[in-house]
Amino acid sequence: MKKFTAFGAAVLLGASFATSAFALEPTEYLRKGDQVIVVFENEGKLYCRRTADNFELCHGMEVNADGSYKGKNMKHPDMPGFMTFDGTVVFSDTGLNIQGCVLGGICDAEEWTLK
Repeated sequence: MKKFTAFGAAVLLGASFATSAFALEPTEYLRKGDQVIVVFENEGKLYCRRTADNFELCHGMEVNADGSYKGKNMKHPDMPGFMTFDGTVVFSDTGLNIQGCVLGGICDAEEWTLK
């Protein structure tokens, strides 16, 4: 049985917060195969902007300890502008998963691939 040392705990703790320590560089993703979305951090908050018309989807989501992002002001480009959603963004090696929920449980999700 291996011992869990204070050094090991510090390494694990540091690794879990590595995502929030560095700003996310602007990266292009494809939504629905042809819509280019630039995803980036500004002042520690996540933004997802469609390049064709500068439509903002993520509206300043905040990073969680697990590296995902969450926010309450997400917008959907196919919905009326007054609607906002509780959103989550989770990154992977090949893209990201973005999910929005309204009324405490009606949710929809999309996979965006790296451009």
